[in-house]
Amino acid sequence: MTTSFQFLSAWITSRIDDERGASLVEYALLVALIAVVCIAAVTALGESASSKFSEVDSAIG
Repeated sequence: MTTSFQFLSAWITSRIDDERGASLVEYALLVALIAVVCIAAVTALGESASSKFSEVDSAIG
């Protein structure tokens, strides 16, 4: 019985100390942050780019 308890205890401890899940969460947060920055940049620069294209279009035609 003691051996089973030691095995179970060692197995649970190895699963808790596993840091692969933590790094996965960190990568997911990084990807989410990059996506937010890209969306903000497109939103901020989109109006300016649209007005420049309209300005060029009116100058050409």
